Order: sequence, then C-alpha cells, then structure tokens
Amino acid sequence: MAENKLLRMDNVGLVVESLDKAISFFTEIGLELEGRTIVEGEWAGRVTGLDTQRVEIAMMVTPDGHSRLEISRFLTPPVVSDHRIAPVNALGYLRVMFAVEDIDELLSRLSKHDAHLVGEVVQYENAYRLCYIRGPEGILIGLAEPLDGK
Repeated sequence: MAENKLLRMDNVGLVVESLDKAISFFTEIGLELEGRTIVEGEWAGRVTGLDTQRVEIAMMVTPDGHSRLEISRFLTPPVVSDHRIAPVNALGYLRVMFAVEDIDELLSRLSKHDAHLVGEVVQYENAYRLCYIRGPEGILIGLAEPLDGK
C-alpha cells in the first residue's frame, strides 16, 4: 500500500472583527488579496461543526504564491472567545511569522496600522533579526529578517 504524502500547508486561519483593517495590515506587510467572499450554507456548517454560519473571508497570498492566510469575520454565529491578548507562551495556535527584507523599515510602515513591538528586535547569531509585533486587534505576528538577504 502506497504511503499518503503531504502535499503542502494550504493556509493559516485567523478570525478578526474588522476584515478591512486586517487586509490593510497584511497588505502593508506584503501579502496580496487573492479574493474576498461570503461563505455560508449547510455544507460550511458541516465542515466547522457550527451548524449554520455566515462568514466573510479574505484570502491573502505571499508574493511567492506558496503561502496563504485566510482571514475570517464571523457574521453568525457570534464569536465565543477572545485569545488576542494571550501572551506568547499561551497554549494553542498563536502567531504567523513572515520573512522580510528590512524589519526596521516595515515596523515604521506598520506603526500607522497600530502595530507595536511585543519586546524588542533581537539578532539571532549571524542568521536573523527577529521580533514579535501586535497588529490590529492584538494579532500576534513574527518578523524575521535574514541577515544573508535570502
């Protein structure tokens, strides 16, 4: 029997209150809006276990086309919990990390989207400059600037 092989990681999901602010923030980071739509219907509720749901989603894609971020705003049912202020050592899915060309320049641009550093920008050996930031709605994002430029 042939072994099933993983094809790829398709996307990471994020739930927000303001889809427009999240799209603007991730566009500033460098992702591109691939599409935006409403997802609803009996089939969608069967997938998520939420029965009836109406969700506005935006799919954002990295410039290389390999990674996607699905941003969702639930219209129904209402959001049931909020993890946006969880510290970086909280259990569960927590953040997405992006490789960027220039952390300092990007941080300057993201400040107009209410983003702020969680700690500070640090250098890891001779490989990366790294930081965590909180964006709109407390979204936790990691930024990594490769020091070799790749």
